[in-house]
Amino acid sequence: MARLSIPAVLLAPLALSVALFAPVAGAQTQLKIAVVNVPRLLEEAPQAKGAMQALQDEFSPRQREMAAQQKDLKAKEEKLQRDGAVMAENERRNAEKELREGQRDLARKQNEYVEDLNVRRNEELGKLQKALLQEVQSYARSSGYDLVVGDGVLFVNESLDITPQVLTALQARAKTSGVKPATPPAKAATPPAKQ
Repeated sequence: MARLSIPAVLLAPLALSVALFAPVAGAQTQLKIAVVNVPRLLEEAPQAKGAMQALQDEFSPRQREMAAQQKDLKAKEEKLQRDGAVMAENERRNAEKELREGQRDLARKQNEYVEDLNVRRNEELGKLQKALLQEVQSYARSSGYDLVVGDGVLFVNESLDITPQVLTALQARAKTSGVKPATPPAKAATPPAKQ
């Protein structure tokens, strides 16, 4: 009868994993585990609302400028449609050229606006995620948690969800650091950029 031989190279990792996980299996009853709802933190934290309001404040002047330019172009287009038949050929051609150039300029500004807004939003989101992670870690350490899980949780018993406690800590930190909770930003007044 032939014996099945397993190379020592394959046995070493198997033995190591059994040795590492054997103590954990007996200690599982002592682990303190919690779950944090990261999307909820990103939506409800005062720091998140403050960051979104700061972005709104930063980009609203450009938004208003584009809305005014769009209104002006619409008025020029209506005038051209209304008076184009009675205009001199040269005057009509100049009006059409001015309208096309204005539309191209507006489209360029809208594209730049969207790009700049996305870059700034990503910067602010990165800072916010870092701050939220630090707050969750700080809360977990001070409360004696061994493991805090965030993304990828399909079900959790509410008793393990520490999101409300972390939100309370974030709100307290916001009060001490002077971050004012903001109201949700108003919807954009300009239509999305042409693609």
